[in-house]
Amino acid sequence: MLASQRRRFLAAVTLTTALVVAGAPAASAAAEPEIKVSDGVTQPVFSYADAIREHVRVQAPVDSDGDGKKDLVRVDIIRPKESGSGLRVPVIMQETPYYDDPGVGYEIEKKTYDANGNVTKFPMFYDNYFVPRGYAFVSVDMIGTRLSEGCPTSYGAADVLGGKAVVDWLNGRATAYDDQGDPVKATWTTGRTAMIGHSYEGALGAGVAGTGVQGLETIVNIAGYTSGYENSRFNSVLTWFKGAAAWQAERVDKDPAQKCAAVRQKMLEDSDDATGNYNAYWHERNYRNGSISKARNIQASVFAVMGMQDRNVVSNQIPEWWALLPSNVQRKMWVTQYGHLEPFWARREVWVDTLHQWFDHELMGVANDIMRRPRVDVQLGPDRWISQADWPAPTQKATFRPRQDGSLSRTPSTGTGSYLDTAQTEIAMADNPAATNPHRLAYLTPPLKTAMRLSGTPTVSLKVKLDKPTANLGVLLVDYGTDTRINYRERGATAAEGLKFIGGEDCVGQSTADDDGCYLKAGDNTATSAFNVVTRALLDAQNHTSLSRQAPLTPGKPYQITWKMLPQDYEFKAGHRLGLVLTGTNDDFNLDVSGNGTGQDVEPGTGAQVTIDLAGTSITLPLVNGTPLKK
Repeated sequence: MLASQRRRFLAAVTLTTALVVAGAPAASAAAEPEIKVSDGVTQPVFSYADAIREHVRVQAPVDSDGDGKKDLVRVDIIRPKESGSGLRVPVIMQETPYYDDPGVGYEIEKKTYDANGNVTKFPMFYDNYFVPRGYAFVSVDMIGTRLSEGCPTSYGAADVLGGKAVVDWLNGRATAYDDQGDPVKATWTTGRTAMIGHSYEGALGAGVAGTGVQGLETIVNIAGYTSGYENSRFNSVLTWFKGAAAWQAERVDKDPAQKCAAVRQKMLEDSDDATGNYNAYWHERNYRNGSISKARNIQASVFAVMGMQDRNVVSNQIPEWWALLPSNVQRKMWVTQYGHLEPFWARREVWVDTLHQWFDHELMGVANDIMRRPRVDVQLGPDRWISQADWPAPTQKATFRPRQDGSLSRTPSTGTGSYLDTAQTEIAMADNPAATNPHRLAYLTPPLKTAMRLSGTPTVSLKVKLDKPTANLGVLLVDYGTDTRINYRERGATAAEGLKFIGGEDCVGQSTADDDGCYLKAGDNTATSAFNVVTRALLDAQNHTSLSRQAPLTPGKPYQITWKMLPQDYEFKAGHRLGLVLTGTNDDFNLDVSGNGTGQDVEPGTGAQVTIDLAGTSITLPLVNGTPLKK
């Protein structure tokens, strides 16, 4: 047993001895407050309305704003009133930069405070549901945001180390102060901590866990990135507007602009939008094997959620990190066909029940069956979920090759095709594949005789010649066949990311007049369509040998370029056809979202003519049970 495993086991045993199973005889007439467990889960025996609400400021090890003082991180706490007087409780922690702008969760919630500065309303349901069950909920304003000092750095070292400092304080290794400047100790907690969050919040959990901090027992990473470079670049193709990292830091910081102006200017310079290359700035923001955080250092268990049609935190962010986790790390995953959202809105009852058992097992030491269940839940379509032992599923690789007649086959072909690299939407690229289009090439298989499931990461290999030193090479894998699918493209007031509001609301946990824990109900947003873009790939050709440096191509010279597409888990139904679309700049990942009114594409397309040698071009798919197509 590893030392880290031994510490976790002993802590779990110690904590479990304090749990009372329903039906067990009382130890004495004046029993101290205890956590109650029944049917493998903790029960809501503590009063949410009477819970202790307090706040502290934890000293971080960084001075991110350069004012000569180490930053103080604001920490808002709610915990059972019995904690600290005979009962110590574990912690569920959410660190986020979004309490000011834009807010937290699908309903865009923000904190509210009483006259003493304590929070009366915490966004999301974690406090409402888990505090009555014997947990503390700790809400952390990320460095440089809301009531914390310092400057946000768009996933940089300060963002991560501020969160780590809070975990350290909960375990007696860092200092916190009250409003009078007096030191405060977290005597009410066991120190066993979980971090949970969506998007930026999920990324911070991954970042803090990758420091190897002791006391962080589990993280729930919901659509959180693990590589900042891949959040702004698609293989050196800019997918966010230039200056996005500095803009994001300013957006979440409501202090006077001049306070962090120098920090943001350095971010602008160091992020190197001019080339799109990977460098030391991006290495700091790499939580897989970067300078601050490394997946191999993680000791916490991991519960991850990824949306396969997420345009913000693309679908390779979790799998690439997942594969680097130490083999002894306990883990669980949900794989969805949604975009950038939390499963609380999609599969609420199952999600809350699963999360409850996960936290009870990992933080309380409750002996439930959460770890004996299949590790992965996979959504294959509307209201269609399966479970399996791991992700991806066991597969066989099948290679498909484009042919001169427009077909996609298992056998090699000869001939060439060409197109111009221009910016187009995926719908425009994939629509009407039989039509001649100077900006794309399209190839289709015969109709499938039986269903076929893709699980994992496809690869594509192109043999190309350009008439310019570079081009943006785009590839789409398309499902052609009329069907009702998750509509991840629609975004509006009542529908987004594959979900829609369906009327009414339900409540999760206990409530007060200020914080009712009630949320709108949502369900799958579906649409019937003739085709669906399943996954994609994009690459700046001059970075095909390295993402850290450019190597312009010699016009007219053939190059063999092979790279990964985004991962996917998808079922092609019988009668449908697989489509391979070769094209240029992907306009779906090419919009200025800053709200600054420019409306300009990040990448307008190079205008290069791309000539494809079909004999050297292929796509390789990881398929469950092989392929029904003959070679």
